[in-house]
Amino acid sequence: MIEKRDTAPIIEVLHYANDFAGKTFLLKLGGSILQDEMLIDSVCQDIKRLHQAGIRLVIVHGGSKAINQCLAEHKIKADFIDGLRITSREAMQLIEKVLCTQVNKILVDKLKQIGLQAMGISAATIQLLPCRYYSRQHGFVGVIQSVNLSKFKPSSDSISVIAPIGVDAADNSLNVNADYAASKLAVALNVDKLIFMTDQNGIYAKDGSVYSELDSNELIKLINDQTVVGGMLIKTKAILSALNEHLNHVHILNGNIPQVLLKEIFTTQGVGTLCKASSK
Repeated sequence: MIEKRDTAPIIEVLHYANDFAGKTFLLKLGGSILQDEMLIDSVCQDIKRLHQAGIRLVIVHGGSKAINQCLAEHKIKADFIDGLRITSREAMQLIEKVLCTQVNKILVDKLKQIGLQAMGISAATIQLLPCRYYSRQHGFVGVIQSVNLSKFKPSSDSISVIAPIGVDAADNSLNVNADYAASKLAVALNVDKLIFMTDQNGIYAKDGSVYSELDSNELIKLINDQTVVGGMLIKTKAILSALNEHLNHVHILNGNIPQVLLKEIFTTQGVGTLCKASSK
């Protein structure tokens, strides 16, 4: 006889799979994950399971490590102001090349290799992310002003893999923060979940523990008391922006953990930080 405890995990997975069928999730994949072939394989297998469960998927990816390597090879110094990369015209051309023809292609090819339909999309080509310039000092760095969905619609059959390149009014390509690009696009698409895949276990408290759940008011406190710093500060601000625009659920997960997406989505196990809007 099969004991109840043996069937419970299966029943739990089926319950969540039924709940999420037909929903739309946006995954933001950090550049660190995309530099490791084993991690790419693991994440793509999780993506395949989500797709098989009937979840419509949109992927936005970063590429900071590959970009840094490329710029170093071309002897272009990586300078930052306010956490944003100073971007010359030459640097912008290289950034776009890395994101669109290297990182995006690797991910799309990997998804196709495991039997999924996937389409690589340059956000610049379809004018998805209209921007203004951040400042004269920053060069070709954009601040996303809106999301133009006239040439983009998520598909239930094919997974959209988006390289986040902004554009100005003259269609010049601009360097934008991938976390903010994911946040803005998630709001515009009114997705059911926004999930950040990083190399961190979630948002850390000052004592080194990981918060399992935070609301927007708590996120503001963590920003103000400088609990979150560096790359996680930018990510937290992007998450807060999405929550303030009525997105309900934002997850931060460590892509180094095997099957982390499946554990977070299809079970009650807490494996990262879940961020929600404050009730008041």
